[in-house]
Amino acid sequence: MLHSIKSKMSPHNPLRLFYHKLKAVVAAVWYRFPSEQMTVIGVTGTNGKTTTCHLITDILREAGNKVGMITTADFRIVDQVIPNQFKMTTLSPFVTQKMLRQMVNRGCTYAVVEVTSHAMDQSRLWGVNIDCAIFTNISHEHLDYHGTKKDYIQAKGKLFASLNYSKRKPNIPKMSILNGDDPESVYFEQFVADRTYIYGLSKGSFQGLSPVFRADGTYFIYKVPNAQIDVDLPLPGQFNVENALAAATLAVALQINLDIIKKALENAGSVPGRIERIDEGQKYTVIVDYAHTPDSLEKLLAMFSELTKKRLIVVFGATGDRDRTKRPEMGKIVDKYADLILLTNDDPYTEDPIQIIEEVTKGISREEGARFWKIPNRRQAIRVALALAKEDDTVIVAGKGCEEFQVVGDQKIPSDDRHIVRDYLSRTVEVEIGPNESCTGNPYLAS
Repeated sequence: MLHSIKSKMSPHNPLRLFYHKLKAVVAAVWYRFPSEQMTVIGVTGTNGKTTTCHLITDILREAGNKVGMITTADFRIVDQVIPNQFKMTTLSPFVTQKMLRQMVNRGCTYAVVEVTSHAMDQSRLWGVNIDCAIFTNISHEHLDYHGTKKDYIQAKGKLFASLNYSKRKPNIPKMSILNGDDPESVYFEQFVADRTYIYGLSKGSFQGLSPVFRADGTYFIYKVPNAQIDVDLPLPGQFNVENALAAATLAVALQINLDIIKKALENAGSVPGRIERIDEGQKYTVIVDYAHTPDSLEKLLAMFSELTKKRLIVVFGATGDRDRTKRPEMGKIVDKYADLILLTNDDPYTEDPIQIIEEVTKGISREEGARFWKIPNRRQAIRVALALAKEDDTVIVAGKGCEEFQVVGDQKIPSDDRHIVRDYLSRTVEVEIGPNESCTGNPYLAS
């Protein structure tokens, strides 16, 4: 009954927001405010949050700290890593507070938390005392919930506003880390903090200089006031340099040695479902990525269009029950960069999957059949993409990353893009070619 009442209320209804806050208050009290016993780092922005959280965690661990982490992709409590199967970034207050308490019980001195605009608007982090707030970037996202970009930005601003009015912990200053290259960083600079650090490729006192981009990573110089280090980051793309700059600048703010920062960044592992390369011996590249906004999708495709020797093949879709205005925009972006397009189903939730596909199609200029196919079944779309791929092509499967299921209506159907790709690439098929002859092979491995 409670669910029925909530579903009929506007998400911004004062009663509904009060309900969210009440839950957060009870959760914080129940778990005895665990964030007061750690340095808590909150990372917000449209894109790059998960990777930035992972890079921060890598640096803190390299410096000898016990660290907890909560992200869209996974959770960490010291050495224990748990996949995030909630399909939420910032979790319910009870789950978040319980996890923070477990971190404290395991001796964590740092907690790295991915923070969404929804969470700030709904007070999900009430009682979580944030010490360091990091801003990555702002682009088109969540306008279905917030209504306008201004409201979206202001919701994220609540994280930075909390720095000044929340309780100071002994010997832990309140710090703000901002991406100076993003035009919206000016908005976040207005919030008072004990210290503010600006990073960027072109602006700020903490810069990434002379980047050299490769398919398997990026070299750049990390320059800080009075010092610099060379970094050979094993993650490709300008956006990952920006993520690394955010993490490194936070580490400098925490007085971590530059040599430790360099070592951690150069040994950084891939983040699940973020430009995750699937290699089963095929002669073409397969990338699975979480890109599901116009900005993240364009950055991903622009990078691989430059790095791909031959054709760029893209499998993607759009999410249901979310901002519909971005669907044709995503179609337009894929149309711009992809040689072959396979438009498919993402997480339709309660919407008609075919209707979602048709709305995305409005942004695609080519006719179906002309290097463009609509294949609602996501597994089949991936299969066709792999069957079409040839040597030196790149296949990108975008939108879901490391998610382990697909949401259709109220059902969660097991489906992991990475497992689907590996399943097809590892198959061995026997084919009869004559009365007494046969051959064995894999039709998805380019010859």
